[in-house]
This record gives sequence, C-alpha cells and structure tokens, in this order.
Amino acid sequence: MNPAQLLLDFGKSVLSRFVDSPPNPSAASAATPVRGVQRDIPLEELSHRLLEGVGWDNPKVRVQWNARLRTTAGLACWTSRTISLNPRLMEISAAEVQRTLRHELAHFLAQSRAGRRRIAAHGPEWRQACCDLDIPRESRCHDLPFGGSRRKPKHFYACPKCGTTLKRVRPIRRSLACLNCCRVHSRGHYDARFRFLPVAAPEPHPAAA
Repeated sequence: MNPAQLLLDFGKSVLSRFVDSPPNPSAASAATPVRGVQRDIPLEELSHRLLEGVGWDNPKVRVQWNARLRTTAGLACWTSRTISLNPRLMEISAAEVQRTLRHELAHFLAQSRAGRRRIAAHGPEWRQACCDLDIPRESRCHDLPFGGSRRKPKHFYACPKCGTTLKRVRPIRRSLACLNCCRVHSRGHYDARFRFLPVAAPEPHPAAA
C-alpha cells in the first residue's frame, strides 16, 4: 500500500492542510482549533483502508480529536473501537498524525489477531502489527513536546498472587487482572483470582543521608 496515494483521499481531513506545502507551526496555528471531541470521517476511512490492507476484513473504527488529551498523543479503546488523537499533533506535521494513527491502529490489529487471548499492550503482537502498518521501528511512548504537568498517582493496586503494583491518577473502573499471572496460571485468559485490589499508598522512602 502506497501511503502517498492514501493522502490523496483525505479531502477535508486535517491532513490535507499539509499536503501541498511543508508543515510548519505558523500554518498549523491558522487551522480552526479543536474544542472538546470532534469526529474525523476521512481519518476513519483511511484507518479502514489501512486495516483492510493488512487482512482485517470489514474493520469498523471511530477516529476522533480529543482536546482533553494533554500529554498523550493518542489512545485506543478496543471495546468501543475508538481512537482518540491529541489535536496538538496538528501543530507538528501530517507525518506525525499518520504515525500516531498507525501506532493506535496497531493496538487494534494486534488484539483482533489475538482474539480473546490477553496480550501485552506493547508486546510482540503489537510490534508485528506496527511492522505490517509500515512503522517498524515504532517506540511504545512518544517524545513529542507536549509538556504539561504530571499528576501524582492517588490510587494504588496490587496483584494478590505476585504483588505486582499499579499506580493510577484515577481509580480503575473495570475488572483488571495481572497479565503475568493470567499467562502463567490461566493460559492468558482473565482470571478473577489475580484481579488487582486496592492497597494503601506506599510509605515514602526516607531521604538519603
């Protein structure tokens, strides 16, 4: 699949603002800012073509710009088949929008291939999906200049089997189990025995003398 050919079909998509000339901050800033959550139909059409091109028949994906994203470039929600993108990607380049979109699509592709089997978010299945979507050297985290202050975690959880801990700014709203324990004891399937349970915040380490 030729990425240059796909760019010709974006039409009114935000990416079309960058096709005819090299992207630059001043040009990006002239675009209408995204407020709240805005769906992007051309990017959805691109997503469907990319996924069909690697063998996923009739994929249904919703793509939206979410102004509430601060330091995150993109998010993929498998249950709703929704990809949320940070509007600040438009201030960087069309290429960065494409790369982030493919990064998130790789999560969907990896999970669709795995079926009901639980897989690591950025494990070998995701890395293979990145290769298939033409971003073979993709890293799990971005290094974009989004800035923003880090919020301290207020909620802590632990696996009752192995003691693996999680730190979260917001509380976990769904059943979440330890992936390693599920792999070892349940063939990778969800097992309530290894569900993360709330624990007290860890004691701060004393300052070194």
